[in-house]
Amino acid sequence: MPKSGPRKVYRYSQAFKAQAVRLSELPGVEVQDVAESLVIHPFMLSRWRKQVRDGVIVAAKGKNIDAETAKELKELRKLKRKYARLEMEHEILKKWIAWNAEEKTKASGLSTPSKKPSR
Repeated sequence: MPKSGPRKVYRYSQAFKAQAVRLSELPGVEVQDVAESLVIHPFMLSRWRKQVRDGVIVAAKGKNIDAETAKELKELRKLKRKYARLEMEHEILKKWIAWNAEEKTKASGLSTPSKKPSR
């Protein structure tokens, strides 16, 4: 059940929004990854990207994105892909082990169903 009363509303500076948008526009970086690293909702970042395109948020052109931050975001994306693949492989191995154990019990005759006598 949600809490009653006013909700906490976070306000972000124009500079923060512009930096977030610049990070999300780096090649090979997804909006989802940037939003997660900045602890904001991806929809909010997408809205800020639209506001930059519409000219509502004006990003200073003189500032460059920190290369180290861009590198970390790319590495985070790479690790997430690798983790997802490992999870999938783990699930496949668990299913194979269960199937293999079932086949062994069938082969040994331990789990043969009992036949009903015919009348």
